Amino acid sequence: MGEERRWERSYPAGVRWDAPIATATLTDLFDDFTRRWAAKPAFEYRNRQTTYAELRAGAEAAAAGLMDLGVRPGTAVALYLPNTPLHPLAFFATLLAGGRVVHLSPLDAERELAYKLKDSGARILVTTNIGFMALLASKLRSDGLLDHLIVGDDTAFGPSAIPTTPVPEGALPFERLRERGAAGLPRQWPRTDVEDIAVLQYTGGTTGKPKGAMLTHANLSAACSIYKLWSDPQRISAPGEDRVICVLPLFHIYALTSVMLRSFVEGNQLLLRVRFDVDTTLEDIEVKKATVFPAVPTMWIALANRPDIDKRDLSSLRYAASGGAPLPVEVAERFQKLTGHRIGGGWGMTETSPAGTAMPREWTGRAGSVGLPLPGIDMQIVALDDPRRVLPPGAKGEIRIRGPNVTKGYWNAPEETAAAFVDGWLLTGDIGFMDEDGYFYLVDRKKDMIISGGFNVYPRIIEEAIYEHPAVAEVSVIGVADAYRGEAAKAFVQLKPGARPFTLEELRAFLADKLGRHELPAHLELRDQLPKTPVGKLSKKELIEEERQKMKAAAE
Repeated sequence: MGEERRWERSYPAGVRWDAPIATATLTDLFDDFTRRWAAKPAFEYRNRQTTYAELRAGAEAAAAGLMDLGVRPGTAVALYLPNTPLHPLAFFATLLAGGRVVHLSPLDAERELAYKLKDSGARILVTTNIGFMALLASKLRSDGLLDHLIVGDDTAFGPSAIPTTPVPEGALPFERLRERGAAGLPRQWPRTDVEDIAVLQYTGGTTGKPKGAMLTHANLSAACSIYKLWSDPQRISAPGEDRVICVLPLFHIYALTSVMLRSFVEGNQLLLRVRFDVDTTLEDIEVKKATVFPAVPTMWIALANRPDIDKRDLSSLRYAASGGAPLPVEVAERFQKLTGHRIGGGWGMTETSPAGTAMPREWTGRAGSVGLPLPGIDMQIVALDDPRRVLPPGAKGEIRIRGPNVTKGYWNAPEETAAAFVDGWLLTGDIGFMDEDGYFYLVDRKKDMIISGGFNVYPRIIEEAIYEHPAVAEVSVIGVADAYRGEAAKAFVQLKPGARPFTLEELRAFLADKLGRHELPAHLELRDQLPKTPVGKLSKKELIEEERQKMKAAAE
């Protein structure tokens, strides 16, 4: 077995792959951490701190209110929320009442919201009056998709420049829900089993309809335990002391587990932010002395491109991490050179809650690696044409994974579930390889691979090379139809402020010693901005659809 898990030989001192992984219901975890850290601040939002004891009291009152509305074990409750105190309150309230959380994205189109509500069976929705969210939710209720609409007033959390709307007529104010519940707390909360679904977490839906990954209490608590088994021997976290910037959206699995649940279990404080901007993040580090900053690559790119980043005081920052998408090597190296801070990272996905791999806190070399499989997690590389044929170190193929953190499947989607699993292993759709020491590397998404003139071309490899160009801020590469090659690479580039535009020929000349001839982009388009997902990751589906429409129009 040692040869099968060759990453164990590369583990940091004190980390054991076979260490026992604890599972529990999230309600038991909630009970434990809110008692243990009662007097400590759980989160800060608009300069107001909320203690763990206050979080507990607020969530319990809201849970009792939800039970009055008919929430019972297994009832689906949709959370249509950005990063405000309403999220942790409503999240734990739903679980305490025995329900399951259905996460909706504030950037979802109305049609997507309607689909997720119908698919999940959620007839109760909790939202805020930020922007037009409450109005859109009210329309969904008018369309017969909701029985109860609960709206929190964002102005209750203090003054802000963020625009709000009045709470719609007929909606139940969140504060009134809490008041009703506080007046009649149950003697005992409904019993929950670790194998019950805690969260229906919809995948991005880059192709076809979104799929709801069924994440159980066991999956999510196992992920927390796995992270702890990895972090504690390396002293990555300082329980009860860390101040963690939470700008990643809590409706996404990365922030939900890796940031919120982990921080709460450790008794740390979240600096809760509705959205990312460079100035606020720097203030959180320089003034509020944040110690941990988990982010996605676009945020690190924005910070690395800040003209004065090398002069800012980032001394309080103990740990910086990147996830959600591969971090370009050039960006990581530039940020370290400018600030002295190394950006740790790893790989995971919605279906893995999202534990997968991580880089050790101290490492040398391994540029571009996403790290080692975490304790209790098995990973292999299998052939693209045969998911049962395991490939040797160095060979490129599809990554498959298994572990106690991996979803049991997709909600109401037996065919998709069957297609995603082989002999108990989840097929991730990510192409990569493992080196001799057990470090994993991502090459690309299987669905993003371009077949050009019979060659497999990986957009991420092209993107990494383009990021080396000094004028490039962000880049996305997709495959487009090509009469000669079948497919060819097209690069969409956002330039750094003030940078001189360049032509396709100039770009190809720059890339000539970095890529093979078959990998050189055949098309280039400069853009003021590139599309992003709700989490801030660069998104390709809009670009692919634009190109498809262009081709369709040209054929007419």
